[in-house]
Amino acid sequence: MVRTPSAARRLESKVGYAVNKPLPSPSGFMGGKRYTALFDCTARTADDLTFSTRDILEVIDYTTEEWWIARTMSTSAKGCIPSNYLAPVERVDPEPWYLPEIKRRDAERLLLSEGNKQGAFLIRNSESFKGELSLSVLHQGRVKHYKLQKQDDNYFLSRNKSFPTLKAFVEYYSRQSDVLCVCLGEPCRKMEDPQTYGLACNTADPWEIDRSSIKLLRKIIDGLLDEVFEGVLNGTTPVAVKTRKPGTMDAAEFLGEAQLMKKLRHPKLIQLYAVCTLEEPVYIITELMTNGCLLEYLRKDKGATLYITHQIEMAAQVAAGMAYLEQQNYIHTDLTARNVLVGENNVCKVTNFGLAGFLRKNENVYEAEEGTKFPVKWTAPEAIHDNKFSIKSDVWSFGILLYEIMTFGQMPYPNMKNMQAVTWISKGNRMSCPANCPKPLHNIMLDCWKEKEKERPTFETLQWQLEEYFEMEDENPYSTSLY
Repeated sequence: MVRTPSAARRLESKVGYAVNKPLPSPSGFMGGKRYTALFDCTARTADDLTFSTRDILEVIDYTTEEWWIARTMSTSAKGCIPSNYLAPVERVDPEPWYLPEIKRRDAERLLLSEGNKQGAFLIRNSESFKGELSLSVLHQGRVKHYKLQKQDDNYFLSRNKSFPTLKAFVEYYSRQSDVLCVCLGEPCRKMEDPQTYGLACNTADPWEIDRSSIKLLRKIIDGLLDEVFEGVLNGTTPVAVKTRKPGTMDAAEFLGEAQLMKKLRHPKLIQLYAVCTLEEPVYIITELMTNGCLLEYLRKDKGATLYITHQIEMAAQVAAGMAYLEQQNYIHTDLTARNVLVGENNVCKVTNFGLAGFLRKNENVYEAEEGTKFPVKWTAPEAIHDNKFSIKSDVWSFGILLYEIMTFGQMPYPNMKNMQAVTWISKGNRMSCPANCPKPLHNIMLDCWKEKEKERPTFETLQWQLEEYFEMEDENPYSTSLY
């Protein structure tokens, strides 16, 4: 069931998840405020501070928005810390099951991931009822959601049993199921730690780091123009290292991608860490996505572990990243499954901004340089014929990417060569609904492939259409798909 997004949903589509954003530093305040650590953090350089989840830290100086200087209250050790690893003491419950900012679909994805057993649970903010909480529980291979109500400072599922704190609520339902489908077990395995902006405080600006600090381990992507290696920084931090193949492009052109990545920050876009540019080959160093590119991930799986819910969730994540680019007035121009990377728990992020363009104010078209190569079967007709790109040509490409996802990496326009496909499309033809693909999803593809660019949806619309696709019906009377 598709429904109109709430104002909160529309805002989320533009700013991303709160846990991935750096906390704003208090205006005019130079230190002394205390925070709770939400994640473990290991120092990457001599200037950084190592701390553990639930440690209390006092901020000494808000050096930048992303990196602060703090000391731990237990040991008085001092150093640089990533601000998005913290939350103010007075506003956070550091229990491992308390994940207030996680969304319903992400809660389901996490609870259904490997390592969680029956009874695994988390408590999060309700998406439908502002200011209220929801309990998500894993039971018999499904995730059930309960509205957790609060009245007179007491929490309850059923009014005949209330609790003064969330901790007391969890302790009670860990011993007996009562109105729940199952007793609460172990907390859900924590989501991936948020990515820091830059590798450390002293590499965030400038971005250049010593090449000797990077060790290449194995090649994970062998592209037409570049290669990507799994690597490690200072023997501790896993990273991805992108290099250009000899003779494919000059260093300035290659580094244009890094310059663009410095400006673009969103949880569904690959995060730039640093660069090595002082000698050849040039390195672009980013976060590591352990499962490689989406295309190969789909082809290897072939439906063995990925089901329709996973496919739609992955498409929604790509749409979220593109909605951010749309809002920032950028276009990608090369949006394909091979340019999406996959991490743990099917986390998807858009990458490869080498050909991306910025749309200047009052302009909505980007004209590519003569001789630039594009993937023909993914490229919108107006871009093929007139060499002009817009966010709406990216929407066309997203429709092809959605086809790739639903077919587990099948080549679009099967049995057609590039120019045969171009001619076939120009006659008004469009690809039919793939096998096992729900008709509403094919309708979304067809919307992306409208001949007139203005009739194609925005990425913001595509994001909420995909995120709101499922309305799961739970049997338990205290559970509802709205929470």
